[in-house]
Amino acid sequence: MASTRLTRSITGSNAKKATLSFWVKRSKLGGSAYVLFTNRIDASNDTLVRFTSDLIDFKDYQSGSNVGRLETTQVFRDISAWYHIVISIDTTLGTADDRQKMYVNGEQITSFASRTNYPQDTVLNINKTGTMEIGANNGADYFDGLMSYFAFVDGTAYDASYFGETNTATGIWKIKTAPSVTYGTNGFFLKMDTSSPGTDTSGNSNTFTASGTPTLAQDNASNNFATWNPQINNGITGNWLNGNTTIAPNGDTPNLYAPVTIPVSKGKWYSEHMITGGNGHGSLGLAGASNIAGMFKINFEPGETSPSFAFKCINGSIKMNGSNTTYGSAPGTSDAILGMAVDIDNKKVWYSINGTYVTYGGGVGNPASGTYGFDWSSLSDDFGWLIICGDSEVSGYGNWKSNFGNGFFGTTAVASSNADAAGHGLFEYAVPTGYYTLNTKNLNTYG
Repeated sequence: MASTRLTRSITGSNAKKATLSFWVKRSKLGGSAYVLFTNRIDASNDTLVRFTSDLIDFKDYQSGSNVGRLETTQVFRDISAWYHIVISIDTTLGTADDRQKMYVNGEQITSFASRTNYPQDTVLNINKTGTMEIGANNGADYFDGLMSYFAFVDGTAYDASYFGETNTATGIWKIKTAPSVTYGTNGFFLKMDTSSPGTDTSGNSNTFTASGTPTLAQDNASNNFATWNPQINNGITGNWLNGNTTIAPNGDTPNLYAPVTIPVSKGKWYSEHMITGGNGHGSLGLAGASNIAGMFKINFEPGETSPSFAFKCINGSIKMNGSNTTYGSAPGTSDAILGMAVDIDNKKVWYSINGTYVTYGGGVGNPASGTYGFDWSSLSDDFGWLIICGDSEVSGYGNWKSNFGNGFFGTTAVASSNADAAGHGLFEYAVPTGYYTLNTKNLNTYG
């Protein structure tokens, strides 16, 4: 998360071999520098890995110039997925191009916009006496996103296969959560899965100190959770914060409108959301995936176009395909938590306000039993469905703080720890029986 970093001072060695391996999920795109890792000796000597203009850039800067550098021609703009990045270095090798290698999701990158090969037997800055920093460079150029399973190997050059492997059923690159490597003196392995993300589990006790307010997300390289998608919008600029779980319009532009990153075509899914500000002008619902980009129009609210529907927080109604339908009570803007349980199979939806489901059709809604839910069976889309949110009036500007299972509304942790039946997610209120958190493990089993 932006303004958060991990630091550790090291006593270096004359290493000519090293490996970095880590998984990242981006939130902000563009920018001149989102730093992932550095070992800084001084202003003229450091090793740096960063995203710059959506390229991956690795460089070893010694005495004011690059002695080793790899900057990709490829851009990496997928904010819905985790990237596995490996930098493998061995300056003892005779072939210059072999002395530094970069892998992304198991594939070796061979084409670079900028490349400087190490002179043979160069001593690496990455392992000299200095300050290692994860997520920033000297307290600046912070990375905005998530990280997990961050490893550094001192004295050995490993390829990507030591840290990940291809799933034979899906062809997707997946993580090895316990890599079989020799870490060396300054090596470390930060799983980032505890309240102390800098804890080293390599056996070396090379623990990092956290600065800022790191949050322990359930979203990680072995289980990818849904977030809002800033790459699909209606052309209105907003503030996308906290790993794209918070959406705040800039204050002068209405109808900021966004879909979730993971579409579904079957199953039952639960999420929680908080609408703040804007006098309750916020809407939360579902839209067909086939024409999702076409639904995002200036001064159009969620539920305005077909096929879509959305619950309007201002008055408790539901707008479906442009028409308003009476539904239930309104949550207002007093930081009420709006729960959404959507049944894709039977095309029903239930909304709750602070844990109590809205009364509709003569009784209190019950998603577990399937009773008193709003029926949206008149809608159809062969490409699946996406949860959507946005402003419900042109004078709205409501802010959304959404919890798809990460356990936070913005930067505020949920007070409870309710998981779904599969053991995934952290929610304020109990997940209805038969409903699940929207993440890749549940999608594989129930979606």
